[in-house]
Amino acid sequence: MKSPHDIVVTGIGTITSIGLNRKEFWKNLTAGVSGAGQIKGFDTEGFRSTIACELKDFTAGDFIDGKKARKMARFSQLAVCASVEAVEDSGLDLGSMDPIRVGCIMGSGAGDFENLGKEYTTLAQRGPGKGNPLAVPKIIPNMAAGNVAIELGIHGPNMAALSACSSGLHSIGMAMQILQLGQADVMIAGGTESAIVPLTVNAYGCMKVLTARNDDPEGASRPFDLGRDGFVIGEGSGALILERRDHAEKRGARIYARLGGIGMTADGSSIAAPDENGTWSGIAMETAIRNAGLTPDDIGYVNAHGTSTEANDRTETCAIHNVFGNRGKTIPVSSNKSMIGHTLGAAGAIEAAATILSLHTGILPPTINQETPDPNCALDTIPNQARELQIQAAITNSFGFGGQNASMVIMAES
Repeated sequence: MKSPHDIVVTGIGTITSIGLNRKEFWKNLTAGVSGAGQIKGFDTEGFRSTIACELKDFTAGDFIDGKKARKMARFSQLAVCASVEAVEDSGLDLGSMDPIRVGCIMGSGAGDFENLGKEYTTLAQRGPGKGNPLAVPKIIPNMAAGNVAIELGIHGPNMAALSACSSGLHSIGMAMQILQLGQADVMIAGGTESAIVPLTVNAYGCMKVLTARNDDPEGASRPFDLGRDGFVIGEGSGALILERRDHAEKRGARIYARLGGIGMTADGSSIAAPDENGTWSGIAMETAIRNAGLTPDDIGYVNAHGTSTEANDRTETCAIHNVFGNRGKTIPVSSNKSMIGHTLGAAGAIEAAATILSLHTGILPPTINQETPDPNCALDTIPNQARELQIQAAITNSFGFGGQNASMVIMAES
């Protein structure tokens, strides 16, 4: 039942390796296009993984003022560009609104490792006093949200959620709660990441969580497949415009979907490995479903975290089976990371956008590179080809290092 207090989505902005805007992203995601290729940003000789899902032909100055963009780190640039698209898509006239009633929460799992590395090298080689005066406002993770506010002239709640690969989805959940409390009329919420730099790629490589399938970039990310050997690192940003239904309807906005509920838990078991039984990630899913006023039988699709690592995919399968019981093997499940790679702190936001578009269009994106099903991942992964299916409710998952879990139910606007 619709309520004036529903939190609805009225705008979407995305920047990914398979499209620099929402329409390109969705077209290529549903077509099963991979964004992976050999890393072009630096010399990868000696690295475990030499491939990534990098953005193609992205120049921030094509979207926002170039002078402003040069003062931002790349992860902030991506957040601002995605947010500008989301605002345009929503039809909001921010200039006519009370700016203190518009806020932004933009998560990032890493922030700016590129300039962090440069500043350390400068200090080591040249000594104190020779650094970049813009280093701190480039590096700190909250500056993505700060730069969105500066670009759009908004003055409401403004912060960053920082929970590793759950950051983007936690940001959307927190923004939803701010609206429910009446502390804003509109929230821009999402995640952003640009961490395809030597420091980060080497660090993840040393953890053995990155794929070593370097001779087959487009086939390397294969969530739930028996041949998976790690994730492909990606970059990008996703931004959503959230409003209360009464606010959106009063201005005649197009509504994509409504947010049903958020579930948040902690594994509390390991700094990196997920709880192997999927207990706490499953409870996050159950909490989201309950908070949406639904039962597991009402959920028609799971947009999985699906990283393509051995441990995550097996654990998430356990969680799905814990929640859905006998339906665990048949409910449609897919991983966008098979195409856009793992965008870390941006993943939850980009995948929430994809889930919303699935509900809006009646198309479920595939999980590509499905060749040999892993018997320990007994799921309907929508293998290799998108599926037309009109659903009324879906759940999207994001799980981060440290055992930080977020799940959100999203419901169709019908």
